[in-house]
Amino acid sequence: MSSESLANLARIGLLDPVPFSEVLLQKMLHVAQSRLEDAMRQDNSMETRFDCAYTAIRAVADAALLKHGYRTSTSKPGHHQTTLQCLVHTLSVDPTTVRILDSLRKQRNLTDYDGELVTDSLLRECIEQAGVLLALAKQRLSVQ
Repeated sequence: MSSESLANLARIGLLDPVPFSEVLLQKMLHVAQSRLEDAMRQDNSMETRFDCAYTAIRAVADAALLKHGYRTSTSKPGHHQTTLQCLVHTLSVDPTTVRILDSLRKQRNLTDYDGELVTDSLLRECIEQAGVLLALAKQRLSVQ
């Protein structure tokens, strides 16, 4: 995990240094777990389920950044994208997986801002990615 890369992102204003908090880390992972469970609820609309799964992914990425003493600078555009791209450094996620997660981010934007519908396959992919990422975070962030 490259702390130098994260420090460089902080230097250019894309990340803000923050003190680590185990309590906050646990809350973020709890949110991720809760949103993933909501994403699997069949009584929610597909769009709601997709949004919940994407939120779970982002909560894990935020938690991983926190573990390293950072958060994205929300005053800068593209902070969701930055958060996901940092997974390479914070959880050693493969760059190919990060590209998949970024495509889910783009789809979330299309759904939220352009009314694009979510397909079954897209929903399944987002839920699967959220589950895998949450399990990885629990393992690598030493959380039970």
